[in-house]
This record gives sequence, C-alpha cells and structure tokens, in this order.
Amino acid sequence: MRKLRVLLAAAVVATTVASSLFMASRNDHADAAVVWNEDFNGASGAGVDTSKWNFDTGGSGFGNQELQYYTSGTSNVAQDGQGHLVITARKGSGGHNDCWNGTCQFTSGRIQTAGKFTQQYGHVEARIQVPNGSGLWPAFWMLGGGNWPTDGEIDIMEVVGRDPNRLFGTLHGPGYSGGSSFGGQLVAGSPWYQAFHNYAVDWSPNLIIWTVDGQEYFRATPDSLHAAKGNVNWVYEHPFFIILNLAVGGNFGQGNPAGLPAESKMLIDYVHVNTSTGGGSTTPPPSTGTALKSNLNGRCVDVPGANSADGTRLQMYDCNGSTAQQWTFNSDGTLRGMGKCMDPAGGALTNGTPIQLVTCNGNPVQRFTLSGAGDLVNVSANRCVDIKDNNAANGAQLQLWDCAGTANQKWTRG
Repeated sequence: MRKLRVLLAAAVVATTVASSLFMASRNDHADAAVVWNEDFNGASGAGVDTSKWNFDTGGSGFGNQELQYYTSGTSNVAQDGQGHLVITARKGSGGHNDCWNGTCQFTSGRIQTAGKFTQQYGHVEARIQVPNGSGLWPAFWMLGGGNWPTDGEIDIMEVVGRDPNRLFGTLHGPGYSGGSSFGGQLVAGSPWYQAFHNYAVDWSPNLIIWTVDGQEYFRATPDSLHAAKGNVNWVYEHPFFIILNLAVGGNFGQGNPAGLPAESKMLIDYVHVNTSTGGGSTTPPPSTGTALKSNLNGRCVDVPGANSADGTRLQMYDCNGSTAQQWTFNSDGTLRGMGKCMDPAGGALTNGTPIQLVTCNGNPVQRFTLSGAGDLVNVSANRCVDIKDNNAANGAQLQLWDCAGTANQKWTRG
C-alpha cells in the first residue's frame, strides 16, 4: 500500500476466474492456536480498542499523493453495532487545510497495530467488504518496521475502484518496491465490492501464499522472487504489524475521486491471526492423528498394508479409519504416521521424488506444512505433495512436484 506504484510496471501473475469460485471460506484453521483476534463486536458508534490499534493521521499523501486526510477517533473509523468496523471516506476537508496539495478534499481512516501486536509467520485473515467507487483504494496489509522498503511490506488485499474485479496481493522490499513490486492478481467474474470476502496469507519460512475465500491465487518464495527480480533480498523473516485503511486517489488509486458519493464505506467483519506452536508451519499441528484426504479422488494417504518398514512408499486408498491412514502434525514440523515420518525418498527435493515412510531422524527434509489453501508442502523443497499422474485410483503413488494449485495437490484433514 505505501508505495509509488504503476500498475503496468508491477511484476504480476494474472488469473481470471468465474464468479462462481467465490464461496464461504473453508474452516481450515478451526484447531489453530489463536494468537490475536479482533471481531469488532462493540456498540454502534464505538471506536476501536486502542489497546490493539493506533491511528495514522494527516494529509501528507503518504508517499502516494493520496487525497485524503486521515483522522483519529470515531469520525471516520467506528463500529456499527452489527459486528463490523466501518472505515468511511467522506468528501470535504473536515476542517483540515494542511494536505500536501492544499485544502484537503476527503477525510478517511487508517489504523495499525505497531507497538501493540506483531506476528512472524502464521495465517493472517480479514473478512472485508470493499466499497464501490472509482478513486477508492482499500487495503489490508502488513509492514515489517518503519524503514520502508528495507523492512518489507506484505499487501494481503488491495482493490482499486477503477478496476473493481481485480484483486492484488503484493510484496515490497529492497530493490522491488513501488512500481517494481512483486505480486499476483486475481480477476473475478464480478466486482469484489458486491460481497464480503475472506482475504488471507499463509506465511511460513521462505513461503507466502495468498488466498481469497480459501482459494489460492499467488505464492511467493525466495526462488520465485529472485527469478523475477534478480539478486534481491527476501526480507520476510521477522515480525510484521497489521494495517487497515481506505485511501482516495493517489498514484495507484487514481480513478475519478470527484465522482465519488458523499460517503464510501469499507466494512471489516474481523481480523484473525492463527499460528502453529513450532516448525514454522502455516497450519497448526492437530492434537491427534487424522486422515489426509485428497480433493482429487476423496481417498486418503495410506501406508500400504500397514507396513511400517523404512522406505515404504505411500499411496492413496479408500478412507477406512485405520492406523495406516492416521497422520499427526508434530511440533517439530514433521508429519507422522505409524510412529514414523513422512519423508522424501533419499532426501531428494526435486520434482518426482517419491514420498515414503522413514524413521524420524531430525533431518529438515522431513518437515511438511498444510497451508490454509490446502497445499501439503515440503518446507525444504518448497514443493507440494502430489498424486502422480493425476491418478484417481486406489494405489496411486505420491511424489514431490512444483505447487500448481491443482486438485491432485489439494488436501483436507478428516
């Protein structure tokens, strides 16, 4: 959000999807360790909890030549008594004559958690309905400190009113900020402002995954960043704080601010942060063993014949509740079944590496994480557990493969 950004200059991956994609968010994090929640259940007109939130104020343009003056208090940021926080952009100066371009044209709100809550790794999600209007620029994002872009920025959600069907998820860091940022886009079949949507990132060491309503649309790793931007630094290995704001105009918002209505409202239902207790995984370890079911065929990851010998290659098989299909996410990041660990054969991390059962040995290659998007990712390889050849039959083999978001790489716990 805090950048000089030119749309066509940003490094992006665009995906077009039908509006039917967007449905109620999956409850992938029901058993997560909740570290921070804000549900905005206050009375109508109540302000935010200032033990959690700070206000950014002023009309400096915030590095983007934005047109609003950010106020404090409840004039532009207040709860509605129906479980929402409302950030309202209003036409008029509100008595503020000290914007960067003279008399302020709009007032609005921007709140953040610096000094009160920061998080390194986990699932960060907000349920938001963005406003409609060319010239508006709502955002849900995180900063890694006050030295931008060196400290890093993770834009979880940006939608600009002049292009209301397009969602942006972006990274900014040293050497890839502003118009040279690195990110992805998702173009929907209907405008984002028509409904609430769940915008989230799943953030783990060397991997950030962007989702909306539980559907992945972009992922970033040090390797993909380097491939796009050259020899730049991955700076997402320290705590970040959360920001919500509604900007007007600016170098990225652009549009037609003069045509906006007297009031434009951004509604936030909640902001939730979940995290694991160890291993850097984006989904917390379940407390008991559980099946891993494929979205491709509805079958479960299975130890053939319940043979727990080292080197037994894992397969897919009809779910039957047996011990050969029970998997436990351990606090060290391993995924355990029948007293042993899921393991890439031979410690290899390349495409096509078979997945097997081996005695747990402390090797980092035995760490796996199940993302909020349903990807079962080997942390060392940054590759997904994949059903080989999209084989939907019993006995299908498992392998590592580049994550592609396909059904043969999507898993649920059951």
